Parts: sequence; structure tokens; C-alpha cells
Amino acid sequence: MKKYISILGSTGSIGLTTLDIINKKKNYFKINLLCAHKNYKLISKQIKNYKPNFFIITNQNIYKKIKKKFKTNKVKILNNFKNTNLIKKSHITISAIPGIAGLQPTISLINSSKKILIANKESIICGWDLIKKKALLSKTKIVPVDSEHYSILRVLKKYKLSEIKKVYLTASGGPFLNYKVSQLRNIKPKNALQHPKWRMGKKISIDSSTLMNKILELIEAQKLFNLPNKKLDIIIHPNSLVHAIVDFNNGFKEFIYHETSMTIPLANAIFNGDLNIDDFFKSKKNNRLENLIFDKVNKKTFPIIQLKDRVNEYPSTPIIINASNEILVDQFLKKKIPFLSIYKFIKTILNDRNYKKYAIRKPKNIHQINEIDFWARETIKMKLKI
Repeated sequence: MKKYISILGSTGSIGLTTLDIINKKKNYFKINLLCAHKNYKLISKQIKNYKPNFFIITNQNIYKKIKKKFKTNKVKILNNFKNTNLIKKSHITISAIPGIAGLQPTISLINSSKKILIANKESIICGWDLIKKKALLSKTKIVPVDSEHYSILRVLKKYKLSEIKKVYLTASGGPFLNYKVSQLRNIKPKNALQHPKWRMGKKISIDSSTLMNKILELIEAQKLFNLPNKKLDIIIHPNSLVHAIVDFNNGFKEFIYHETSMTIPLANAIFNGDLNIDDFFKSKKNNRLENLIFDKVNKKTFPIIQLKDRVNEYPSTPIIINASNEILVDQFLKKKIPFLSIYKFIKTILNDRNYKKYAIRKPKNIHQINEIDFWARETIKMKLKI
């Protein structure tokens, strides 16, 4: 029997990688639901090629155009997540809508999913307590598929938290690993988007160039694995082949090594590790073991790494950091602010006179999360004068 699969963010890099995996195992799956924002051509193509039961389009203009174009089609085209109770239960749902925009859709589909593969770190950072609570009630399994967190998950399956001395998240260093601070002053978006190892969306590529992605991943690891900040660290690994290292009290270290392709953690999560990965690549990947390099993070090149000391300051500090960063990355991509100002502006909001008032809150629902997120975004906009 075919498994029903849903993809939130079907036109993004994770969504397209998932569809590529499905294309190679068509007899295993039926597309239940796809969701995208505004890529008209790709949405049209996916409706024709995959004929999902449902397609949710969150951009109203694109929704109207697609609805008109496919008015005689059997695919049910929706513009929100209000009636997800009508959607047939999926065996697997991929949550890959970038940013906090992915939180509500993820929560909405927990009841109608047996397993959620979550690639949206912002949802975990801002709403993990809500996701975890609803998943427990629905008996829905949550599996992280970021390469780092999937690696940690695989290693920690065999051990107790008390056996762990430290977990290291590895960072490639992005395109500016060997840059001096003076060279970073004139960085343009096109430079920051040129990651030497990974092909990713724009937002995560910028986060990788500043190392903000590692700060977010550190917060994510704390929540997913119940690890305290003192047991987590970030190290530079330019090879991008080891995705996390677990250091044990007994002196042993374990890590998972795999090529720089999201196909590997995604396919393993989809098939529960029961697969031959060569089935998913046109040409055989180079499996030669390289000389692995590990190094400390240079705080002058990557000052944003200093946020590690503040992420646990108050319960909602991660929400504020995430919201501020989303606005700042967008402004940098629009060439409105310089590259080095991203960290500087995040510092200003953490020192804002109203920061503690919002940071000390413990949100119990999405509305309360959105209030904190809204304050951070509006405050950053005010500081940017936009």
C-alpha cells in the first residue's frame, strides 16, 4: 500500500529534494498535500506532475490565479490551514516552510500526520513546547532532518544523556571562513549566497555566512534533545562531512559522516534507514575519506557566535533573536544594510529597554508567540528606520 506524504514548502530546496526522492520511488508514495507561497510556475508544474489531493497556496494573488487556471482539476486548492481536519491523514509530513511562518502550518498538520520530518528550525526554536505537547496527544512522531540534528539523533539513540560530556555542532564557516574583518565590510548579498559546500535557500545561506544558523541550531538542539547549553558547542569544520560530534564521559567520541547532500538525512528519515542511498543519486557520490579539519570559531570573523552566551537569558530570548534576524537578513538581501550590521542590530534589541518585558514571557499559545515576535520585528524596523 502506498504511503501518503505531505510537503510544507514544496517549492523550496528541502521540498524539491523530497520530491526528487519520491520520483525515484514512485510506487511507494501518493502525494497527499503540497503547500507553497508564490512560485506560480513551479506550483503549476507540481499540480500537473503530482496531482496531490490538496494544494495550499498562502499568497492570495497566486492562489486566485492557480484556482482559476485549475478550476476543472480534481486537486483541491486551498489558501489557508483552517480546514486541515478534512485532509486525509499522512504517513509522513515534511515541514520545510522557512522562518516562523512555518510554525502554524506545522502545528495544524500534527493531528493529520503519523510522522513529521521537521526541517524548519525556527518552528522548534519558537514553538517547541506547543509542537511537543500536541504531538504527544496525537501520538505523532517528530523527527528533525537538519543534517546536524539528524546525526545527533542517530548517535544518541544508543545512549543516555548522563553519558554525554559534550555535543559539537559543526559549521563549515561558509564563504567567509578565511576572511579578515576588514574584508567583511563590503560584502554584498551575492557574495554571502555563494556557499562553498551546500546549495540552500537564500535565508539559510545568509545565516550560514554569519554563523547565525549555528546559534539557531544550538537552540534547536537544546529543545529537541533536552541538552543544557554547557553541553553544546560549535566548531568549524570546512569539509562539511561530519555533521555533529558527540563526546562521551568514557573518553570515546562518535560522529556521523556523510556527503553534503540533504538527500541523505531526508531519505533515511523517510525510509527509517532501510534503504540503499545509491538509488537516489544519478552518479555515485565520492566516498573517499578526506583529511578532516576541525578548528575553533574565530569570534572576530563571526561575532554573532557570542549570542551563545545569551540564548538562555530568558524564556523568549530565542523568539526575539530569531525575529530580529529574519528582518535583518531580509534587509541585507535587499541591500538596505551592510553585512556586519546584522549582529550589531541584534545586540541593540537585546539591550533595548523593553527587551526583558517580552523576553521573560513563557508563551502558552501561538498568539502569545506572535506577540513577542511582532514586538521584536517592529522594534528592529524602528531601529532601522523602515
